[in-house]
Amino acid sequence: MPNNETMDEPREMTEGEYRVGVSFNPSKDPRVDEIKQAAANQIDFILACGGDLRISALACTHIETGAMYAVKLVTQPQRV
Repeated sequence: MPNNETMDEPREMTEGEYRVGVSFNPSKDPRVDEIKQAAANQIDFILACGGDLRISALACTHIETGAMYAVKLVTQPQRV
């Protein structure tokens, strides 16, 4: 469950949580949850900073990309 959510009061996802898909983790690997939540927090922080929208969008896109590769790193089976 994402932070601050209870069974009685589900909350709306932040933009960062939506963009990295924090609720999607078929592997149930806790490292995936940690990677995605950290990326979501960074995206939310950047969006709250304001400033140049193009630079903000680029920063968020690169965080999303980094999160995808980090998830791949921890979930991909090792070659032998």
